[in-house]
Amino acid sequence: MNRIKFATLALALLAVMAGCQTPPPPTSALDEQKAEITLREGDVIRITFPAAPNLDTQPQPIRRDGKITVSPAGEVTAAGLTPTQLQDELISLLGSQLLSKQIIVSVVSSTFEVYVDGPVARPGKITSDKPITIMEAIMESGGFDYTKANTKKVMVIRHKPQSKDYTYYTVNLQDVLDGKQRDLFYLAPGDMVHVTEKFNWF
Repeated sequence: MNRIKFATLALALLAVMAGCQTPPPPTSALDEQKAEITLREGDVIRITFPAAPNLDTQPQPIRRDGKITVSPAGEVTAAGLTPTQLQDELISLLGSQLLSKQIIVSVVSSTFEVYVDGPVARPGKITSDKPITIMEAIMESGGFDYTKANTKKVMVIRHKPQSKDYTYYTVNLQDVLDGKQRDLFYLAPGDMVHVTEKFNWF
């Protein structure tokens, strides 16, 4: 009898622990990703001055040193800032020379990397120039190895910019494969997608 009670208690504890291990996927992952976009080396941006179109720049990539050239400010560090933060920086540098303190930074193109490992055909780095979902990333990696992959438990490890913390999500992609739900989990730059294996208790 005591063994039965102990086993029941242990199973209940495991269930609680499993439920508390990871937060649910964000309800609006694409909005979250867009809100967190940080300019990086290689991104191509355009800077426009609505009140002084003669100062508008042609689309230019952010160089490896993280800088761009903006006349008459010269070289300005762009990498590590959001477009809004870069706008504020340019207004701070050039505001006294402008009739209207309005500068618009727009992203022409942006590439970023995500990583996929586990039982897929081609694990490794994926480079994308558009928002990409977790299922799309796995398909880019050649798809699941269905003899080993646990499609009900795919983990996403996300490192928040300018933070030492990691956030872990567990996504059931079997429901997507079965058509029971849409794949709405968009990956953020630098996300690591780990496909767990069947019969993996961790």
